[in-house]
Amino acid sequence: MSTAKDLFVIATDPKAERPVGQGDLSLALAGAELIDLIGAGTVTLDGDRIVPGGTATPTDPLLAEAESALTRTTPYERVEDWLWRRGRDLATTYLTSLEEDGQLVRTRGGRSPVGADHVEPADTPDRRRALDRRARHEPVLAVLATAVGLDDPQPGTDAEAAPGDEAVTTVLAVVHDAVMELEAVRQRRSIEKAAFANVWRA
Repeated sequence: MSTAKDLFVIATDPKAERPVGQGDLSLALAGAELIDLIGAGTVTLDGDRIVPGGTATPTDPLLAEAESALTRTTPYERVEDWLWRRGRDLATTYLTSLEEDGQLVRTRGGRSPVGADHVEPADTPDRRRALDRRARHEPVLAVLATAVGLDDPQPGTDAEAAPGDEAVTTVLAVVHDAVMELEAVRQRRSIEKAAFANVWRA
């Protein structure tokens, strides 16, 4: 499976100790897709701009969808803009796709960051591989899991220290910043909502 699918699997694992916000996960999934496209040579980065380059279409349907959504005219899209555009409702897209592929099953327990209360990964080789990547603290997956709050930061798993590829490092750093920005928006809205409620109570 792709890095994005592995991330979704560990985020929906019933043993996950912390719930993941749908928006956070969607941003991280978009980042994971971009990292896989970089790894496949489908795109490169020029600074923080995504430059389509490869001619081969990814075999993974969701990665192929991501590749087809790339901006192919200059100035090319910035990584941050890609995360917000591609990431819109992306967690729901992965939920649907993985469920159709039999990678997710609905049960009487568990939780999901995409609003379905009873969905969890099926016991498949792909699930075991994803959990193994997490257990081994595979650098890219570890940074993404930390960014969405699944794991506490570990030594050597920050966006700058984990991967050796500069482009991957850039994407991971932007994912982290985007998740932080989303959390700031949530907090601001919560404060505004509380203030509005206080006005009406007064």
